[in-house]
Amino acid sequence: MEKWLMFMEIYQMKKQGFKIRRIARKLGVSRTTVYKYLEKSPEEMAEWMASTRKRKRKLDHYELLIHTWLSENPDLSGAQVHDWLKERFADLSVGESTVRSYVKELREKYNIPKVMTPRSYEAIPELPMGKQIQVDFGQSKQKTTQGRTQKVYVICFVLSHSRYKYAEWLDRPFTTKDVIRAHEHAFEYFGGVPEEMVYDQDALIVVSENGGDIILTEEFQTYYRERKFQLYVCRKADPESKGKVENSVKFIKQNFAKNRVFRNIEQWNEQCWEWLERTGNGKVNNTIKKKPAEVFSVEKKHLKPITKKIIHSPINSSIARVVRKDNTILYESNRYSVPLGTYDKHNSVYVNATDDQKLRIHESMGGPIIAEHQLCEGKGELIQDRQHKRDRTKGIPAYMKTVSEAFQNQDKAMSYLMEIQTQYPRYMRDQLKIISDSVKDVPSNIRAEALNECVKSRFYSASEFKDVLTHLIRQQQSTKSTEMAIQQMSAGQSNYDNMKPEVRDLDPYLEVLEGAVK
Repeated sequence: MEKWLMFMEIYQMKKQGFKIRRIARKLGVSRTTVYKYLEKSPEEMAEWMASTRKRKRKLDHYELLIHTWLSENPDLSGAQVHDWLKERFADLSVGESTVRSYVKELREKYNIPKVMTPRSYEAIPELPMGKQIQVDFGQSKQKTTQGRTQKVYVICFVLSHSRYKYAEWLDRPFTTKDVIRAHEHAFEYFGGVPEEMVYDQDALIVVSENGGDIILTEEFQTYYRERKFQLYVCRKADPESKGKVENSVKFIKQNFAKNRVFRNIEQWNEQCWEWLERTGNGKVNNTIKKKPAEVFSVEKKHLKPITKKIIHSPINSSIARVVRKDNTILYESNRYSVPLGTYDKHNSVYVNATDDQKLRIHESMGGPIIAEHQLCEGKGELIQDRQHKRDRTKGIPAYMKTVSEAFQNQDKAMSYLMEIQTQYPRYMRDQLKIISDSVKDVPSNIRAEALNECVKSRFYSASEFKDVLTHLIRQQQSTKSTEMAIQQMSAGQSNYDNMKPEVRDLDPYLEVLEGAVK
């Protein structure tokens, strides 16, 4: 019957001109479901409903077993039933949502209500004026003017006695620095500081809680000591202990943020503060039956005055990040570039997100800025500064000029190098290095001769130039060796004037000749 009612509501809303997206949002279903229902006429829907009532379902075979489990364990959940079925019947393929629906029907069919163990509460007397502020965080997804979805984050402060509220939004997750700044804004809004602040165990404020020993984050610990208020941290999984702010966050999300179009964070905060004056603090509270703004006018006098403003500069909000091999750092699931060579010089750098959505990267804590990027809202993106890219063309002309200066005819050498660049544009730096290394300690005349020979023979390659140069060097060395030998012989000619040739005995030759005659 519920499906038939759903069909009728969808059918009527579509007839009234509602769009599919709006129908799905109002009824809390997906657009696919809306399309599925709209494809059927009332007659087809009735036939389909009748077929589903007659159709045998997969879990009907296990009805008796599930009924037994529910009878013996009234507090059994649908998720547990699904797990028990998988444990006993490995071949059973059924979704958890199907099991939950089936369990719900069996409970109605056999009148087996689920036994709940509710938590016992007791009324707590209202706290004195100026005693306590409760703090909590929330988030919401809003439609933008471009039709996209923007996730926004809120921190809410509530005076426990008057229920007077203050809220501040960001279009990115809060940092500890943001939390501290929001505290200062809230105290300015309230006109004073309470005796006690109540927090959840949020990682921006609390590092750990062990049997009452609270360890705060370093930044918040510094701020807490300067402001000198009492601090109360709720136990884990105990949101009821700060129920006033929990309700306030829900009120802000449901009454202010719901269905509101997001344009920019500045306008969003201004609209929220106007809403606080008009509705959040101007509407009668259901518990105290008074307007928070009226009660606050009296409670404000009981807050401790703000004697000085906290200077945020001593609080360091920089976060260390490891420099990756590709000279990038990872921040909130995105990669941001740093100058080439940073990886070789520094193992880590420090990043700081500014109020104007900039990410500044420092080479050391409080050191000079080596890179600055616009924060990216997406995930898995590479944000790269053009100056951080290797300009592979930059330096080649200067390199060519340097190499050409090693030759007597620099213009001819430059023309030759330009021809090589035409042949090997991708490897020009390597070509230049080979030529530069090969001409070291080589006489200028041999360099010139090698260049002339390569141009004449059209050898436009560094390896061919090197081969020609090597051949000429060997040829010169061979010529020098010959000249040295001739010079030595010429210099020692007078020593051979008195020398006489050796005279051998003729007997061995006569013996050979006699044998030939015989």
